[in-house]
Amino acid sequence: MVFQDCMIFRYRLTVSPDGIGDLTVNCITVTTKERKGSYRCHSHMSATNNTPMSVPDRDRRILHSVSSTPTLQGNHAPNSVHQIVTDGRHGILHSVSSTLTLQGERALNSVHQIPEQSYSQKPHSSELLAATNGTDILIVDWDSPDDPQNPKNWSYRHKWAATLIVSAFSFISPVSSSMVTPAIDQVASAFGINNNVVLALTTSIFVLGFAMGPLFLGPLSEIYGRWRVLQLSNLWYLAWNIGCGFAQSESQLLAFRFLAGIGGSAVLSIGAGFLGDCWVPEERGQAVALVALAPLLGPVVGPITGAWIAELSTWRWVFWSTSIVDVVIHIIALFILQETYEPILLERKADRIRRSMDAEKAPQRAVCTVFSQDRSWQTIMAKSLSRPFVLFVHEPIVQLLGIYMAYLYGLLYLFLTTIPSIFQGVYQESPGIAGLHYISLGIGLVGACQLNAKTTNMVYIHLKNKNGGVAKPEFRLPAMVPGSLLLPIGCLIVGWTSEAHTHWIAVDIGMALVGAGIILSFQCIQTYILECFQLHAASAIAAVAFLRSLAGFGFPLFAPAMYDALGFGKGNTILAVAAIVLGCPAYVFLLYPFVVTLDSNTCRPWIFWYYGERIRNNSRHAH
Repeated sequence: MVFQDCMIFRYRLTVSPDGIGDLTVNCITVTTKERKGSYRCHSHMSATNNTPMSVPDRDRRILHSVSSTPTLQGNHAPNSVHQIVTDGRHGILHSVSSTLTLQGERALNSVHQIPEQSYSQKPHSSELLAATNGTDILIVDWDSPDDPQNPKNWSYRHKWAATLIVSAFSFISPVSSSMVTPAIDQVASAFGINNNVVLALTTSIFVLGFAMGPLFLGPLSEIYGRWRVLQLSNLWYLAWNIGCGFAQSESQLLAFRFLAGIGGSAVLSIGAGFLGDCWVPEERGQAVALVALAPLLGPVVGPITGAWIAELSTWRWVFWSTSIVDVVIHIIALFILQETYEPILLERKADRIRRSMDAEKAPQRAVCTVFSQDRSWQTIMAKSLSRPFVLFVHEPIVQLLGIYMAYLYGLLYLFLTTIPSIFQGVYQESPGIAGLHYISLGIGLVGACQLNAKTTNMVYIHLKNKNGGVAKPEFRLPAMVPGSLLLPIGCLIVGWTSEAHTHWIAVDIGMALVGAGIILSFQCIQTYILECFQLHAASAIAAVAFLRSLAGFGFPLFAPAMYDALGFGKGNTILAVAAIVLGCPAYVFLLYPFVVTLDSNTCRPWIFWYYGERIRNNSRHAH
């Protein structure tokens, strides 16, 4: 059980089968928070004796244990466990033993007597061993709140260096996804491809790899560490991307593109995890804005450079040029990027302690980290690989915002593949000149990203202060409202101006608005999910990345048929209406934080905001 912002001298916890319990605290108000399956009860508990509290049914079945018996589940109760009592800021206070007795079907009784003492700072691991009163378990955590080994305590320069490297990885693989688009005629001529669907697959099948990869690469990063999985995945992408340049048939090209997409997808789920590990919430906005921009800006830059490379050389150099850039990024990352995932870092520290123990001079003691539960390979693999699916099935946050993000990503790739048909077909421009219109989409992405990066932390801190110093992940969402407005407006401008054959600058203005709307909502959603699912951010982002990549794969396939049947005007009107319907929750997200700033004591929360917080409180994984 993890106690936040409290000093605990003595407490008693009793839970009966009907879910009513009492708590005795001889100090101040106590709140609790779950960490990796630990016991959790959400209620306000005062310093008076026998304060009633309501314990959710699902929480009555789980108690965190670091002994050989892992957890209390159903009718299986361990005779004795070692309960870890921690402070949210200062770490472990004491490790104490308790006896658990099963009463009824799912109830437990436990009484803990804790010495009248509290730590002002987290003790060293050796002190923790002494505090266990002779038990044979050593709990490993950071040595202090300022431990330099903790990525959150890295220097500002070190954090930004890691962020830039992650952004570079997030940029180069999406560049590869769209860079071949202007050279599609050369590819068709080389392999004799006459089917438009097959030609569209040449671009979109790379994004299908984006959908598949995060489902196992994200969870694997929570088993073996983010750094190792990212580096190996990038080497996989590099090998197959080089192979695309040597492809001798359309089948080889499609297969190599798909395999390269799987490797290039790692950073889409792992990148957010890197940021969550390094940055505290008050500083996280600008870093997330940069990393969220990269996978959207990459597909825009790709066709611009790909058009000129294809004109001056051959389509094969489209792949080889991106491979050269990726090699440079990979080499720099070997020297700058380090592991950031806290459970992996603490496990390494525990391994060093185990190796340093002298079995002849002192008895061997069990060494585990504050994250340790059942660390068997089979259990870890089963939980981690299934977690993205579990999050998608059970977490409404992932479902609702994941669908909207998928629509945004699908629209991005739809417009990426539509720009050539608009400017080469309607305006009769050459491939090189038509490729320059991607710049307008890039201007919208970069401009809105920079504006949001400068304001998101200020808005977050302002709302936090107005809420009595209590931060909420929802404070990241206000920028979704202008984003959800700009996107349908941009779709309508692009569709009807190209339909009417007006000046090309009008189409470019619409493209810029589309880019701005996409990036604003994209950044808000990604930051919100990151802060809701901190420890399992990679798995949550993997679930969302799967949805959005499926949309990025499918939208370009139906776009030609839709525009042939309806034209650009009516086709984009349908897209705009769908954007409004899916983006409606953003309006409700906005209203409460600004209303609450007027009078936080009397204003009632709006429905979606209210249930957003309740969803997190009732979630198994969200914070």
